[in-house]
Amino acid sequence: MKLIKYVIIATMVFCCVLQSSAQDSNSNYTFKQGDPNGIGKWFMGREIAYVMGYQGMGWLERSEREEEEKTMKLLSNLNISATDTIADIGAGSGYHVFKMAPIAKNGFIYAVDIQPEMLVTIDYRKASEDIKNVQTVQGSESSANLPENTIDKVLMVDVYHEFNFPVEMIASIKKALKNDGKLYLIEYRGEDPTVPIKRLHKMTEKQAVKELEAGGFVLEENIDNLPWQHCMVFIKK
Repeated sequence: MKLIKYVIIATMVFCCVLQSSAQDSNSNYTFKQGDPNGIGKWFMGREIAYVMGYQGMGWLERSEREEEEKTMKLLSNLNISATDTIADIGAGSGYHVFKMAPIAKNGFIYAVDIQPEMLVTIDYRKASEDIKNVQTVQGSESSANLPENTIDKVLMVDVYHEFNFPVEMIASIKKALKNDGKLYLIEYRGEDPTVPIKRLHKMTEKQAVKELEAGGFVLEENIDNLPWQHCMVFIKK
């Protein structure tokens, strides 16, 4: 009977810990109805957008993308060195991954995504082209699942606004970055109504700075040379 009693007590304690953890997480967010393109979950006054599913992979690889977004100019903003370790978080089909891999030829690229279908696509191309310095990583909604203090540069292209748990994700990214590492946050400009993207899939610099500062980052610069997107460079405080 004593053993059963101890098991019951231990179970109750474990459940209380889980409940407390969930409450701590949810205290960062509010829940209310909003935009049809949002999930009804808000962080610091911004509604979180739905994740674009793997079914939209063709849009990521569209032939017009270079002209619309000036991808190579974006990558030049990163000043990638041959030995950099880079994490592309929300890598999707690997559009940026396979452009960065030959530049960081003696370094390493982590391609992180929460959708297995995206990672399978990257792995297929990696194998077919015999690319050695790319590794796919199955992320979660609350963690990038990257090794601590190993990343020189983090690239997030049009994905942060879809993070279901931005507080937890930014903490995970901060832990993975080296002390002198940089986070490159690329988001369609929310200040510009002419950018032909749904409102919830855009961000203003002011909102991004507010959220990232809360996570322990400071804006180093916003490189203003892309047609539609901010290229915001953050460093650890």
